[in-house]
Amino acid sequence: MDSPWRRKMSHVVLTAFQQEKEVKLKSSPADLVTETDQRVEMILLSAIRSQYPQHRFIGEESVAAGERVELTDRPTWIIDPIDGTVNFVHR
Repeated sequence: MDSPWRRKMSHVVLTAFQQEKEVKLKSSPADLVTETDQRVEMILLSAIRSQYPQHRFIGEESVAAGERVELTDRPTWIIDPIDGTVNFVHR
């Protein structure tokens, strides 16, 4: 099923794939983050929250940026926006 969110994320990733990327290190030289990771995570979180407002989220990039994680009994989504960022950076 296609959705505006899926099209938006696809556009963000495909456009960024062809461009030079600003890459930042998180915890080690093998643990990278790009602006694309952060943008896709925000699109995903927004899309899922609109359908499931009571659910909780643990976003890889949000947590790496210092967002606090609180585990509860509520349904929780764990988001890894671009699985394989190192490969993505190297195209």
